[in-house]
Amino acid sequence: MRTGTANLPLHTGNAPAWLFGRMVRLAREIVSLLVTEFGPQEVLIRMSDPYWFQALGCVLGFDWHSSGLTTTTCGAIKEGLKGLEGELGLFVCGGKGGTSRKTPDEIRLYADKHSIGVDAERLVYASRMSAKVDSAAVQDGYQIYHHVFLFDRSGNWTVIQQGMNEANGWARRYHWLSAGLESFVIEPHTAVCSDNRGDITLNMVAAEAEDNRNVSAQIACEKPHKTVAEITRARELILPGRHPVTLADISPRYLEKILVKTYERQPQGFEQLLGIEGIGGKTVRALALIADLVYGAPMSRRDPAVYSFAHGGKDGTPYPVDKPNYDRTITIVKKAVEQAKLGNTETAQALKRMARFYEF
Repeated sequence: MRTGTANLPLHTGNAPAWLFGRMVRLAREIVSLLVTEFGPQEVLIRMSDPYWFQALGCVLGFDWHSSGLTTTTCGAIKEGLKGLEGELGLFVCGGKGGTSRKTPDEIRLYADKHSIGVDAERLVYASRMSAKVDSAAVQDGYQIYHHVFLFDRSGNWTVIQQGMNEANGWARRYHWLSAGLESFVIEPHTAVCSDNRGDITLNMVAAEAEDNRNVSAQIACEKPHKTVAEITRARELILPGRHPVTLADISPRYLEKILVKTYERQPQGFEQLLGIEGIGGKTVRALALIADLVYGAPMSRRDPAVYSFAHGGKDGTPYPVDKPNYDRTITIVKKAVEQAKLGNTETAQALKRMARFYEF
């Protein structure tokens, strides 16, 4: 399931070397202790919680509300666990930019080197599909540039990925968890946190978009020239400003090449369609629009964000605070910091940072 989304202001720059080095050391101690205390699967569950992850990033020493917290925290954890993966049974793949594209190879490498209880290709598929959903199926204006995939020996996994929207100056973080996942394309999340909520361009994983998903997959199985003709007519019929989803940036010639591939593959359902190499946001948008305009299968533009990350909660709006889970998070992180092999000064500073985070 996708367990949450957090919106953060988009900040540029890198963590200074002195800070990152300390973050690596602290991340190694905290995660190692958590694995010892609760097991690797519990660490995956905690990492999939955007609030818990944010608290961890703050304890490690990064700005609580910065987009850099995501990339730097994940980087510190990955670097900190180097050489300990086999001992802990916890593996971290991917990263920012070009490093994210190495995720499949890193998954396979760990699977070959260590005793993994599932086929590595299942994990590779989970990595690819989570990225595909948040970049092509949910078109919210945030371009994915960071993707980290964590898994254990039993094949449990979590994904932490982030997209940027340069137009509004924000980054949005997406969390996924394998536990409880029934479908990658039908409401795959249980909690989405975002300070910027509202209508988005297209949400193909919304429950109300089921008819559109089904029709889109059926259209993709038809002869390409028929679909391209319908798209060409739609481009001529849609007046600027009359429809929130546009085909202006979609080339019928390019789309026809993709549709030849889908016609040959004959995908059985939207998930199979989305999984075809070359299927991206433009193709998904074109098929969704034809399904809506020609076949009457309505699209969804609902933002999947339902929780506010930084504000609200005490009065039950927009959601009630889960106090037991909230308190448990504080206890777990505090205990891990206190037991970590750190100097007294570093321990005190980490606890102070955590306290400041929970004041917000």
